[in-house]
Amino acid sequence: MNKLVNFPYAHVLVLGLAKSGAATAQVLLDSGIQVRVNDLKATEEDELVSELRSLGADVVIGSHPLAVLNNIDLIVKNPGIPYENVILKEAVNRDIPIITEIELAGQLAEEMIIGITGSNGKTTTTMLIYEMLRMSKTPVKLAGNIGIVATEVARSLRHEERLVLELSSFQLMGIKTFKPKIAVLLNIFEAHLDYHKTLENYKLAKANIFINQLEDDYLIYNADEPNVVEASRSAKSIRVPFSVSVKLENGAWVDEDYLYFKDERIIALKDIVLVGTHNLENILAAVSAAKLSGATNQGIIEVLKTFTGVTHRLQFIANINGRLFYNDSKATNILATQKALSSFNQPTILLAGGLDRGNGFDELIPYLKNVKGVVVFGETADKLKDTSLKAGIKTIIFAENVEDAVHKAYEMSESSDVVLLSPACASWDQYKTFEERGDMFIQAVHTIK
Repeated sequence: MNKLVNFPYAHVLVLGLAKSGAATAQVLLDSGIQVRVNDLKATEEDELVSELRSLGADVVIGSHPLAVLNNIDLIVKNPGIPYENVILKEAVNRDIPIITEIELAGQLAEEMIIGITGSNGKTTTTMLIYEMLRMSKTPVKLAGNIGIVATEVARSLRHEERLVLELSSFQLMGIKTFKPKIAVLLNIFEAHLDYHKTLENYKLAKANIFINQLEDDYLIYNADEPNVVEASRSAKSIRVPFSVSVKLENGAWVDEDYLYFKDERIIALKDIVLVGTHNLENILAAVSAAKLSGATNQGIIEVLKTFTGVTHRLQFIANINGRLFYNDSKATNILATQKALSSFNQPTILLAGGLDRGNGFDELIPYLKNVKGVVVFGETADKLKDTSLKAGIKTIIFAENVEDAVHKAYEMSESSDVVLLSPACASWDQYKTFEERGDMFIQAVHTIK
């Protein structure tokens, strides 16, 4: 097992238990560091509580008393805990550093990390890179925001293995020295402002993926996105662009028929399974990272000919009497839904709605030209109805939830229509996660089938 070496902190508070908190505490304890864990929702009956106590951790649950900061010289926080948390605010007053567990994973994995971030497309790009390396027989592991705790994987990482990490802005906001050998920055659009407060703060968090890189590291970036181009100018690393619109001598690009990396033709576009311009961007980023990591063309091509997408991200579900059902529940913001709508030229019925974050949806209007009907649900149903009316859509139906929306969409659809769940909203008004929302969509489709 890998351990933290020359770690400069002796007493660490792990704020938030869950999977990442437990893995963090384990790594710290194994490395001979004194650990205190504080969690608001855990109970004495939780196995993790008794397990960590048996390993020597001081576990405080049920509240956030300021006394947990006594004798603490570092906090490792769960990425989802806002910085307005009473413990974190007091830690700032006391000049106690605050990090996320990604920082520890970086120290355990050292020079073996490929990190991927962006407002959209992270999961798809991460999975593509992982599969391309795996198909090329390159030893590789997968972790991060994709649902696998990075620190836990980094503990057992062998020297010859690569670690492909999906990284959120929440995770990247809490780093000090974290440095991937290869960083991928897909796009930066307005998102998570309820957490970051301003777009500028969000941009800075995303840019942290390359802030510590050196001259022999690589930054793969989207040359078609102005925010990304602007941010990447400050990178010290080797900049490797990708573009769906222009030829690039030093990056990945496409013409009308083929995909290239620098001057090397990789694959015919007609042989790529994934649909949509946004997925082509993800593919170009993935090919760049894979090539720089030693993947073979054969391994890359095999993946691109077979990879049908990530669950809940423009995932094809079924063809029922000519209606094509797609699950894009992971589209929790307007940009993601814009990209999903841009992927189809045929008549589309859009299923959208969810948590109301205070924003409007008029930015969707230019992308609704192929939408013949909309089924709205959740807190944002009225706002989405107003946007649909502005776009000239005449058929707008209210549904109780996603399951109800599927049946109502089928009733109004015709053969060769696309029925697309792409909510443009978070799921938390009706569902615990976007995964649960997508699973409900899939189950409802299969009841029709």
